[in-house]
Amino acid sequence: MNENDVHSFFDRIAEYQHEQLSAWYDPESGYRGLIAIHSTRLGPALGGTRFWNYRTDTAAMTDVLRLSRGMTYKAAIAGLALGGGKGVIIGNNKTPDRYGVFRAHGRHVESLGGRYITAEDVGTNPRDMAIVKQETDHVVGLTEKSGDPSPVTAFGVFRGILACLDFRYGSDSPEGRTVAVQGIGNVGYHLCKLLHDHGARLLVTDIDAEKVERAVQEFGAIPMDADELIRAEANVFAPCALGAVINDESLRFLKVDIIAGAANNQLAEDRHGDILHERGIVYAPDYVINAGGLINVGAEVYGYTLEWAREKASQIYDTITGILEIARDEMMPSYRASRLLARRKLEEAKPENVKA
Repeated sequence: MNENDVHSFFDRIAEYQHEQLSAWYDPESGYRGLIAIHSTRLGPALGGTRFWNYRTDTAAMTDVLRLSRGMTYKAAIAGLALGGGKGVIIGNNKTPDRYGVFRAHGRHVESLGGRYITAEDVGTNPRDMAIVKQETDHVVGLTEKSGDPSPVTAFGVFRGILACLDFRYGSDSPEGRTVAVQGIGNVGYHLCKLLHDHGARLLVTDIDAEKVERAVQEFGAIPMDADELIRAEANVFAPCALGAVINDESLRFLKVDIIAGAANNQLAEDRHGDILHERGIVYAPDYVINAGGLINVGAEVYGYTLEWAREKASQIYDTITGILEIARDEMMPSYRASRLLARRKLEEAKPENVKA
């Protein structure tokens, strides 16, 4: 690493206003991991660990910084006494040799002394977290506790979609509405079920043909490839795969009134949110509508009950409505309105909640 690289490294941390970025390498298992702590102002930084085969180390660093910042805003808006953090493991998440990787990740988490609490995310699962647990107590989302957060995440997204429907059409009923769901993983599947049970017409796509076929068989969904889905006419586009789906290319073709889904970092750049605002497309900020997963695992920190988590996730309806009303009244994009609300909550943090 030359002198310019060092300056760039700290410039990136400063750009996203992070407290800490930690890197860890374990030669025995091949583990290569990053943990970003964006803020501990409201409490310990909680965020899942993503296992992904990043094209470059720089891409991994950018992802962990963006995701951890989103977790800070997500926790603040959800009213949780938690900060924002995220972990990424660089590599093939299909590897059968997971034990050594996640033991190393557990040691990485433990080295941060409780400033970061991890959980599952893309490419990881509760079994992986059980391995992490062998090295640290700073892990949630365990099978014997809250387990898979996908059902609560999907429920929160569903409630957010209802709020968007009510804001756009004056009725929150999904019956007869067309929803294009991109990605039918754990969250996408549960979301499709909720929408189907309430009378929505589903258009679906996924890189896994078996998941698409399951949605066709169980929900009468109409299968499409990724390009077809982006071009399809629908009331709602629900991105439930990876981020940056709202970009220069997709904005050329989208024909929807509402964008509301579970994926993180849906806007490739802030200006894409400005374009949505200019076009009158209702956008539910991703870290607000998908907060159900954080609520679900975060409840373990202070005493978990499924009833509490579902009730808290249900309140996403009111939160989304409030953000959309601020955006309308202040004539600003909804992503800016949500950041404004999150920053207000952080600034209002009581001194006794501030962590060193």
